[in-house]
Amino acid sequence: MAETAPLRIGVLALQGAFAEHIQVLRRLGAEAVEVRKAEQLAQLDGLIIPGGESTTIGLIAARWGLVEPLRRWVQTGRPIWGTCAGMILLAEQATGQKAGGQPLLGGLRVTVNRNFFGRQTESFETLLHVPALGPEPCPAVFIRAPAITAVEPGVEVLATLAVAPFLRPGFRRRGAGEEAAAGSEGATETAPKTEEAPAEVIVAVRQGTILATAFHPELTDDVRWHRLFLEMAAQSAANPVPANPSMAPSGQTGDGQPADP
Repeated sequence: MAETAPLRIGVLALQGAFAEHIQVLRRLGAEAVEVRKAEQLAQLDGLIIPGGESTTIGLIAARWGLVEPLRRWVQTGRPIWGTCAGMILLAEQATGQKAGGQPLLGGLRVTVNRNFFGRQTESFETLLHVPALGPEPCPAVFIRAPAITAVEPGVEVLATLAVAPFLRPGFRRRGAGEEAAAGSEGATETAPKTEEAPAEVIVAVRQGTILATAFHPELTDDVRWHRLFLEMAAQSAANPVPANPSMAPSGQTGDGQPADP
């Protein structure tokens, strides 16, 4: 019996935690490659956009002529996974952006709050219950992480996270004679004071061939998220999904509201 060629998975290698994804994919038997040029996309069975700084990744992608090729990749229905910053870039709408907005690839019909969980120093680890991965909880590393605050029909919620009161949008605490924002750097600017703070937010979703996680599975020893994505890539390779113009990304650059520095 002829051996099946390993899946060829690209990891966008412009900035951020791309090397860690490469290592996990190779441990699982995939052919993992760093992607920096548009012409590399045609040779892939799946693509990961890693965590990092979403504005920086977007700016480098724009400078290197990758934004439109990446948007077309999403439109073709081939598997793509965004982690942390990658999730922001795949979102149709993002709040809490820097002034002037940032390039978004779009395609994932959600609204993402860019720095929902706060600054780098407010990063944390926790365990998530994810039925799609099995009964055992999975470790999740949140680093200056976003969260999904709204989804449209057709988006499957894979994991949610209860939100501590001090992290909820709109919460403000007082100290040293002045009122200081807590939680998301941008949320206090974008969330109306009358907005009801959510008790939980969405941190992992799947929409057809698009997977998105607000955290960093590549920084843990749990490889189930990467296995899930490889299964999606294998299914797509066996049964290619026709391009769907109806899910074409909007190409918008976000709400442009002022947020974190």
